[in-house]
Amino acid sequence: MIPAADEAERFARLRLARADRVGPVAFSQLMQRYGTAREALEALPDLARRGGGGHVLPDEGVIHAELEAGEAAGARLLLLGDPDYPPQLAALDPPPPLLWTRGDPALLNRDSLAIVGARIASAGGQRIARGLAAGLGQAGFVVASGMARGIDGAAHEGALPTGTIAVLGGGVDDIYPAEHASLYERLIDQGCVVSESPMGARAQARDFPRRNRIISGLAKGVIVVEAELRSGSLITARLAGEQGRDVFAVPGSPLDPRSKGPNELLRQGAILCEGVEDVLNALGGLRTLFEPEVPAWEPGAVDADLDLIERLAALLSPVPAPRDELARAAGASIGEANAALLELSLAGRAALLPGGMVASG
Repeated sequence: MIPAADEAERFARLRLARADRVGPVAFSQLMQRYGTAREALEALPDLARRGGGGHVLPDEGVIHAELEAGEAAGARLLLLGDPDYPPQLAALDPPPPLLWTRGDPALLNRDSLAIVGARIASAGGQRIARGLAAGLGQAGFVVASGMARGIDGAAHEGALPTGTIAVLGGGVDDIYPAEHASLYERLIDQGCVVSESPMGARAQARDFPRRNRIISGLAKGVIVVEAELRSGSLITARLAGEQGRDVFAVPGSPLDPRSKGPNELLRQGAILCEGVEDVLNALGGLRTLFEPEVPAWEPGAVDADLDLIERLAALLSPVPAPRDELARAAGASIGEANAALLELSLAGRAALLPGGMVASG
């Protein structure tokens, strides 16, 4: 894990995380390669030029404004490497570089389970979600969800007395939907609201997969209560499976389209959830999640040669490919390929994806 930092380094990490084309994968690789965000920021423009493109760093005034907005809202910034950064998120590959929080951030370090589902939920589905959340809370778990209409809102309501986390797509100060303004205030008072987005940001469609990844990443397991086949809840379930979390599904009537998602998950091997006991029994043998070991950069691979950069660029396609396969095809070591792919990503010519996958930019 990146060690805790002084204020200047914290400022630099926030600025690096907000830089154009620097997502969680590139952030992790830059920190691994340079050791500090200050050194990474100095190298960033040149790395992008070597990859064949330009790069724009956010103005320092923009970062100061974000920090001031956070302070004015009573929000707290958690950076990867801070002592109270959630260890279960640090175990992701790659972890989110930062989190803004409002409420009680200590909830992020307790065992949690996620409950997600349809926005247009049935009364029965909402009752199930509320009951599951209350029961899991009484069993000692914090319940995480996304503060959306329907199942999410019902889960938060059920878990408010025992602790609940709402992960937002927009900024931590973005109340969406507006009808959940009262719930939002109670979450700040009794729970915790979390976001990776900048202060003041309004939720966009592109933000929700990232939000869903944090919901599943915080939890030991994800429970799906009502979801159609094409829904964000099934994306959350897929992410949970990729992260090594358990996936639970509440079965429903085949006559209800909102049951098709959970029923399909059950066909794919999800754990049947008809009540709290099903969840507790399944979690009895859950393994502990540890932060993954990250291979060190090879000493000779800090500066990728331009020929290798172009060879790798020619191998990329819209279909993601593993980094080790790209390295083998280019006749390079993993360390050399990592350096070249990082420069291509900073130039907008490659997309570095979780799980060591790379696609064309």
